[in-house]
Amino acid sequence: MRKKKILFVINTLGRAGAEVALLSLFSAIDPNQYELSLYVMMAQGEMKDALPSYVHLKNPYFSTESVLTEEGRRDMMKTVLRKFIQNGKWFKKAAYMLRVWKQMHKNGKIMPDKILWRVISDGSEQFDETFDLAVAYLEGASTYYVADHVKARQKAAFVHIDYESSGYTPLMDKDCYRHMDRIFMVSDEIKKHFIKYYPQYQNKVAVFHNMLDYKKITSRAKEAGGFTDSYDGIRLLTVGRLAYQKAYDIAIDAMKIIKDSGCKARWYVLGEGSEREMLEKKIAQFGLQKDFLLLGAVENPYPYYVQTDIYVHATRFEGKSIAIQEAQILGCPVIASDCNGNREQIENGIDGILCSLTPEAIADSIKELIADPKKREKYAKRAQNRNTQNKDELDLLLKMTK
Repeated sequence: MRKKKILFVINTLGRAGAEVALLSLFSAIDPNQYELSLYVMMAQGEMKDALPSYVHLKNPYFSTESVLTEEGRRDMMKTVLRKFIQNGKWFKKAAYMLRVWKQMHKNGKIMPDKILWRVISDGSEQFDETFDLAVAYLEGASTYYVADHVKARQKAAFVHIDYESSGYTPLMDKDCYRHMDRIFMVSDEIKKHFIKYYPQYQNKVAVFHNMLDYKKITSRAKEAGGFTDSYDGIRLLTVGRLAYQKAYDIAIDAMKIIKDSGCKARWYVLGEGSEREMLEKKIAQFGLQKDFLLLGAVENPYPYYVQTDIYVHATRFEGKSIAIQEAQILGCPVIASDCNGNREQIENGIDGILCSLTPEAIADSIKELIADPKKREKYAKRAQNRNTQNKDELDLLLKMTK
């Protein structure tokens, strides 16, 4: 029997939530039945070596430099320039960028990456082969590319973000979802917000929760690594890129309140990003250099989870947080901001705490758990019990190849 051919497309292959979920998805698909290919829009990311051997990378060239490093950002700019030139249609690409920029300017928020997604899509490699299924695993360039430039009997798109809060618009998308046979949302709340913008596609929408490789996560958590200091107080942990969405500026304010209250705690952040310099200045301004530590991105974050006392995820908005799922799997009590995405992963007062995104509320929630070890243990055990994979959702995706 011929193997079914599936092409997955993603924007980058860096160490981030969607990429981790995609690798777990690959591990759940039988390579004896499916021929899996991957195309990375930016041809870049340090997770390349983590790809299973049976996944064929379609990019003719690839950089394993992290998109978050200075060298990685230079590589990205070279890729954007090359893709603007490639395949011609320069005036059309420039006109689209100008229309999107005008709309963003009118809305008061310019997002350069989203202005460039269509240019990156239109300047990417195009393949002659026809796939049984093409899957756009992220919004933006991946979805535009699958919609416009991939030959496939069936097409599917994944939406990982709160469409309303993330800055995407129908003008930007140019009705790309019309070309999709299925549109998978990673949570029920994301589904609700997406349908608000695209009610005409309600019958195409289904929920496909992020798949995580539980065995791999628990196994890697036992490897050497984790904290290297000798701190003996309460350890707080947050995992995520240093970006506006993650609200580290508010977390630093919360840490200042905690320190001034006399609580013995230290906050660690695993992640890298464009806001590092601003955050470092604020940390120094508040004298928190020993209390709020930016450790950068790490290859294996899991030992940190099992060595921490409280996991904190106080973000401005989310799709569905991989980091929260990982913390729950590894037995961390979780505090998260009460925002889109987070509230679907935590039942307040049952298996964690949801609080408002203010320094005072975050600090009060942390102090509450610091003072009550039994509550921390109860939340952690209940959180571990709620993590189950849904094989039916994977079947729904794979049935599209039949």
